[in-house]
Amino acid sequence: SCTDIICCVLFMLIIAGYMVVGVLAWLYGDPRHVLYPRNSTGMFCGVGQNNDKPSVMYFDIIKCATATNIMAAALQGLQCPTTQVPDLLEPMHILAFIIGRFYILDHVVLCEFLCHICLCVCVSGLVIAMVVSVLFLLLLRFTAPVLVWVLIIGVLAVGAFGIWYCYNEYMSLASSSLNFSNVGLTTNVQVYLQVRDTWLAFLIILCVVEAILLLALIFLRTRILIAIALIQETSKALGHMMSTLFYPIVTFVLLLVCVSYWGITALYLATSGAPVYKVVAMNTSQGDCSVIRMFNSTQYPTCPSARCVFINYNTEGLFQRNLFNLQIYNVFAFLWCVNFVIALGHCTLAGAFGSYYWAFSKPADIPTFPLIQSFMRALRYHVGSLAFGALILTLVQMVRIILEYLDHKFKEAQNPCTRFIMCCLKCCFWCLEKFIKFINRNAYIMIAIYGKNFCVSAKNAFSLLMRNIIRVVVLDKVTDLLLFFGKLLVVGGVGVLAFFFFSGRIQTPGTTFETAALNYYWMPIITVVFGAYLIAHGFFSVYNMGVDTLFLCFLEDLERNDGSPEKPYFMSKNLMKILNKKNKAPKTS
Repeated sequence: SCTDIICCVLFMLIIAGYMVVGVLAWLYGDPRHVLYPRNSTGMFCGVGQNNDKPSVMYFDIIKCATATNIMAAALQGLQCPTTQVPDLLEPMHILAFIIGRFYILDHVVLCEFLCHICLCVCVSGLVIAMVVSVLFLLLLRFTAPVLVWVLIIGVLAVGAFGIWYCYNEYMSLASSSLNFSNVGLTTNVQVYLQVRDTWLAFLIILCVVEAILLLALIFLRTRILIAIALIQETSKALGHMMSTLFYPIVTFVLLLVCVSYWGITALYLATSGAPVYKVVAMNTSQGDCSVIRMFNSTQYPTCPSARCVFINYNTEGLFQRNLFNLQIYNVFAFLWCVNFVIALGHCTLAGAFGSYYWAFSKPADIPTFPLIQSFMRALRYHVGSLAFGALILTLVQMVRIILEYLDHKFKEAQNPCTRFIMCCLKCCFWCLEKFIKFINRNAYIMIAIYGKNFCVSAKNAFSLLMRNIIRVVVLDKVTDLLLFFGKLLVVGGVGVLAFFFFSGRIQTPGTTFETAALNYYWMPIITVVFGAYLIAHGFFSVYNMGVDTLFLCFLEDLERNDGSPEKPYFMSKNLMKILNKKNKAPKTS
């Protein structure tokens, strides 16, 4: 049934109010004030009759520098008391100024060719990143044990090498007379490396860490095997539900809609209010300008310098007086929508992976289109619960934004005590936000599995995890290590490939080294690497959600079932083998 209905209604009201704010901002706002410059008469440059004149030019810029006109500008609220007219700047002059020493006209064809080449590698690099990410995740069912143990042994080997190196350096400084009392405090780190006791401290620290890791490996080997089995099971689930890998595209599109709506609404709100003009005399020494009230060139022949100039935007009226409050509402609604979209993604993926785990005979009992069914269940029954969790997180984020605003506003007037208090508050709320994200993530999993409300799901998930805290830590660290290696493999491999191509070491057909190599190839390389990281992060986030979901299902399976015909285990045979458990066959009559 529907959960957290009150919060669902509240969320719908906030969304409706958000739409009303957007409509009002669209009616009263005019983003041309930000996008286009204006001349002295208030007309936009590059629009309407000034369509071919996109730039504004000060008619007599020297007038802006005189003391008399500066005082007059300050009194009249103007930026510069000179005529401003639309003008057409030669784009080739600007381009030549920016590019400088490049020969443009002689290399237009070559530049266009290289631009097309750069765009096609960039795209190819992102496709390669996607393919490698998918293959890495799907092959984990076969390679996870080898990779995990290789990485663990590698960490121990690095620690052992560090111990050997520190011991070698310690022995090589046996005849050194330097110590910390002789060196004192210095910013030169190399000096401390010449002290024998420094390497002794490093040696002791590394030995302690290595011993802790070895003891943890000995006593937690069973839990490590469970983590490996869950990772393999997640890879199998992905193989049966390939659509889950592409769900981040839906999340990305929804987040893009939220960000776009927030940005457009903020822009229209910032430009709300009709422009206010005032008749002023640009030169009071010419004629009698003391009785000017409204602009009419024929009405004041004695004041030829009378001009109708732009002063500011109208701040009168209910809407204009509450622009700051509407901007706050815009930020609050935006954060709530973003957190709801993320929560919807977590609940949808958790429902899909949960339906895989609780299928007794895999893959025969896996529902048809599990991702779509999970998405529809979340929208039909659990909008209120997802909105509830998103609201709690949004409130904490709003407090953090207010703290950042206050810190920035009163930074100059703060003393060391207030700075310390502000730093503590920011740190505490940062930790609180991380904790709430952790609770919400697991609560959404329980919501997707059992369909209960947010508070009950959060309590059950937290209690279940606390009863298995060691397994939680081991699984979390093993998964983080494995996914970090996967991201490093994808991003590093694509980055190296991009470097070799853009530097001209890999040539496409029909090009030479001179035409293939770019003068500034770091920008496309950074672009490809950043895009590869986003793609890998998107795919691996799905995998991480799958591991967390199957882990909670596994813990529930252990506590609720005993392997009897009435309560059989739903876990894989590999997990039952590790735990020395099995399902009992039903008795025959």
